[in-house]
Amino acid sequence: MNRFSLTLSRAIARVTDAALGPHQTAVIRIGFGLTWLLFLLREFPHRQELYGPDGPWGWDLADQLVATNGAFTPLLWSDSQVWFEAVYVLAVLWSFLLLLGWRTRTMSVLFMVGVLALQNRSVFMGDGGDNVLHLMSIYLVFTRCGQVWSLDARRARRAAGARARGEWPRDRAGPVLWGVLGFLLILATMAGRLDGDRFIPVLLWTVWLAQALWWLAGRRAGTGQPRILLDVVANVVHNGALLVIMAEACLIYATAGWYKIQGSRWQDGTAVYYPLHLEYFSPWPALADLLSAGGTMVMLVTYGTVAMQVAFPFTLFNRRVKNVLLAFMIMEHAVIAVVLGLPFFSLAMIAADAVFLPTAFLRRLGNLAARACGRLRPRGTWVPRPRPPADRPAGEDPVEAAPAPGGVPGPRT
Repeated sequence: MNRFSLTLSRAIARVTDAALGPHQTAVIRIGFGLTWLLFLLREFPHRQELYGPDGPWGWDLADQLVATNGAFTPLLWSDSQVWFEAVYVLAVLWSFLLLLGWRTRTMSVLFMVGVLALQNRSVFMGDGGDNVLHLMSIYLVFTRCGQVWSLDARRARRAAGARARGEWPRDRAGPVLWGVLGFLLILATMAGRLDGDRFIPVLLWTVWLAQALWWLAGRRAGTGQPRILLDVVANVVHNGALLVIMAEACLIYATAGWYKIQGSRWQDGTAVYYPLHLEYFSPWPALADLLSAGGTMVMLVTYGTVAMQVAFPFTLFNRRVKNVLLAFMIMEHAVIAVVLGLPFFSLAMIAADAVFLPTAFLRRLGNLAARACGRLRPRGTWVPRPRPPADRPAGEDPVEAAPAPGGVPGPRT
C-alpha cells in the first residue's frame, strides 16, 4: 500500500509541478503556425476564390450551412469586402506572431479564431491537412507552448534578470491587449455574433477571464498561494492537452491504417501506383513515372505504409522502435510533399508527429539553430550581460534567480 501511495504521489507531482514537453509543444506551435502562414501567403492571390465572394461556395450557401451546424466563423458576420480582407490579413498576422511566440496565450486563441474563420467559411477547401490544423488550433489554446523558443521566453528571462537586480519590470502591452480584446468580445456577444454552438464562445470568455485572474493573483494577492494554485491548474490543463494531442496523432494513423487494410488495392499492393498517375497529384510526372516503374517498389511502399500506420500506436511502448518508425514517417511525409504536391498536408502531419520527438534531439536541434543564428550576426556585435547583484557570485546566471519579493510573476506562456 505504501508503494502504491508513493507511486501515485509521484505521478500527481509530475503532472502538477511542471508543464511537460515544453520543447515538443514549442515545435507544434512553430509547425502549425508556419503551415497556416505559408498556406495563407501562397493562396493570397486566390483568396477571393477560396474564401471570398468569388468562390463557388457563396456567402449565402455558407450562411445557410452555419445556421444549421452552428459553426463559428467571423467571416460571416458581414459580407463586406473590407471585412473579408481584414479577417484574412489578421489571420496572417496572428499566424506570424504565434510562430514567433509573442504573447502566446493570446495569440494561440487568435490563431484558432483565424483558422476557424476561414475553414468554416468554405468547408470544402482543403486536402486533409486542414482537418489536422483545425483540431490542433483548438488544442494549442490549452497548452503553455511559449516556454521555450519564443519571444515570451526571452521576455521572461529578461524580467527575471531585472528582478534579480532589484528592478520592477512592468508589462504595459499585456493589459492593453487584454482590454482591447475584451471590449471586442463584449461587443460581439451583445450583437449576437457568438450565437450558435457554445463551445468556442465559452472558450473565448474563459481564457479572457483566466488572464485577468492570473494578473490579479500575481499583483494583488498578499501571498503567493493563489499564483501557485493557478500555476498548478495551468500545468494540469497543459499536460491534459498534450495527452490529447498525442492520442489524436495515434488515432489519425491507426484509423488511416485500418481503413487501408479494407481496401482491395491496398491488399494487392498496388494502391500507391494510382495517385502517382493522377494529374491533380502529379506536379512532377517524370519523377512519378520513375518511382512507379518497378512493381516491387510499389508493393513494398504500399505494404510498408499500411504497416507503419497500424503499428505506430503500439511502438510508443518502445522508445527506440518509436524513434526509428517516426523518422520513416516524417521522411514519408516529406516525399508526399514533393511527389504528390501536398506540402501543407505534409507540414501539418510532420508538426503533429513532433509531439513524439525525443527531448534530447530537440535540444540539440535548438542548439544548432542558435549557433547558426550566432554566425549570421555581424561581427563586432556585443550584447552586454546583466550585472549580477552584490550577494550573488559573478559566475552564476542571474536569469535563474528567485522571484522578487511580493511574488510578481513573469509572463504566462
